Amino acid sequence: MSTVVHSVRLVDDGRITDDAWVHFADGVVRAVGVGDGRPAADEVVDGGDGCLTPGFVDIHGHGGGGASYDDGPDAIRAARALHLAHGTTHAVISLVTASIDDLARRAAQIADLVESDPTILGSHLEGPFLDPGHKGAHTEGLLRAPDAASVDLLLTAGRGTIRQVTFAPELPGADAAIAAFVASGTTVAVGHTNADAATCRRAFDAGATLLTHAFNAMPGIHHREPGPVVAALADERVTLEVIADGTHVDLDLIGVLFAAADGRVALVTDAMAAAGSDDGDYELGGLAVAVRGGVARLADGDTIAGSTLTQDEALRRVVAAGVPLASAVRALTSTPARVVGRPDLGRLRSGAPADAVLLDDGLRVQRVWAAGAAV
Repeated sequence: MSTVVHSVRLVDDGRITDDAWVHFADGVVRAVGVGDGRPAADEVVDGGDGCLTPGFVDIHGHGGGGASYDDGPDAIRAARALHLAHGTTHAVISLVTASIDDLARRAAQIADLVESDPTILGSHLEGPFLDPGHKGAHTEGLLRAPDAASVDLLLTAGRGTIRQVTFAPELPGADAAIAAFVASGTTVAVGHTNADAATCRRAFDAGATLLTHAFNAMPGIHHREPGPVVAALADERVTLEVIADGTHVDLDLIGVLFAAADGRVALVTDAMAAAGSDDGDYELGGLAVAVRGGVARLADGDTIAGSTLTQDEALRRVVAAGVPLASAVRALTSTPARVVGRPDLGRLRSGAPADAVLLDDGLRVQRVWAAGAAV
């Protein structure tokens, strides 16, 4: 099956190309061009002067469509279907804090899914190596400092599919644990932390290359204590996740973040089960969550408990806030793909996977292709 999508604004790799076409065949991009001269294909799609982007890549999300990634393979498939329909053609499956044994079991399940579903990139262990004072929606009694035996158990269970792990780098044993995960090929992120800028810089020098949901669950920017965000902004090796739902971070501040580090911002959903579903009562990592007006908070207290965001909505929000379209799309595609070790994803060029999203003028999803197949 071959497909040509034509008459589109191609938004790819930080650039916009008008009157473009893209040819898919056998699951990959065969050619990209402008104007006439496009090849024949089994399916020809008139893009109607909409935007064609690479498929979105979400490296931090916990569920959607009423299902939580912590609840096993069937729940993961259900939540992925929801996000796939909203343009997220690849995702890292984030797991909230649990016991080491439970996390190992869940990482092993995700490793199995990776073998059968190429849209699943692996797992993200968001915990248990987090600061209790910045725990967010994580069970405090399960938080712990890392040790060699626990790290080895998790890496063995993941069988090379643990894509990301979040650390509070100030914890005892964090330096050795970060080194072990980096050596395994896992992307190490700083987050849920009370670390100062100097401690974050030490973690970055040790191989951490990501900041988990910048501004959230960490010290803010102070003029004498710059903290994790400034340390990350100052280091060209580091990518900054940000949740663009307008609740976690002010959208004007997200605009400032893009201006300071364009090309190093990764838009993530941090979505929990209520994404794409109704307000109501849910659970995240064993904690009760109340979703009201599309905002998820722990039922006990006022802590934000993930989001109800999809990546197409994140795109609309940041563009409305003044972020250039090409920059916003890059933050949903090639930037997150690169930071988790998949630079082959997030671009529409010859030989790349045929993952694409067709958007109308309002940046609403019209069509999605994963490996050249229409979703």
